Amino acid sequence: MRVVIADDSVLLREGIARLLEEEGFEVVGQANDPEQLLLKVRSYSPDVAIVDIRMPPTHTDEGLRAAREIREKHPGTAVLVLSQYVEPEYALELLADSAEGVGYLLKDRVSDVTEFAAAVRRVAEGGSALDPTVVSQLVGRNRKDDPLARLTPREREVLELMAEGRTSIFGKLRLPADSSDHRRVLAVLAYLRG
Repeated sequence: MRVVIADDSVLLREGIARLLEEEGFEVVGQANDPEQLLLKVRSYSPDVAIVDIRMPPTHTDEGLRAAREIREKHPGTAVLVLSQYVEPEYALELLADSAEGVGYLLKDRVSDVTEFAAAVRRVAEGGSALDPTVVSQLVGRNRKDDPLARLTPREREVLELMAEGRTSIFGKLRLPADSSDHRRVLAVLAYLRG
């Protein structure tokens, strides 16, 4: 699985590259700004681009804009964005068109290598990966006549896991993956946006 990594912190970028290589990924390019990222994606056609949301020159949303451009112009490349902060509005913006081949994780998740590698694989294979903290904030939003208010705590927990793109239960039950897995995630995200 071919990966491009974009982050202006060389230590974080190199650390992610090393972790992924140890997990069997091929890191084909690294970038420290959105322009380099887009060049690497055009040049190497990676399976997934891992992108920091806040990149030079202003450190606001340059990485997010580059991720959206990748989704638009390079549909064969999945996108996993990393953020230091919980920014649910950025997650909704990234997921606006489709949840397939998209992920949004907090940088803290990189420390659990097994979980991080599984999220990268899931996104590269057309699934989704949403950070539980972001999902909690999306689910916890206050809305008029909030249908989520009628859910039990356990139902909310299940909904959060579905929104994160968790499909491990299917593997444990030996159920084959098909397009309906993505439809469930899309339905949950549409419900959360509503």
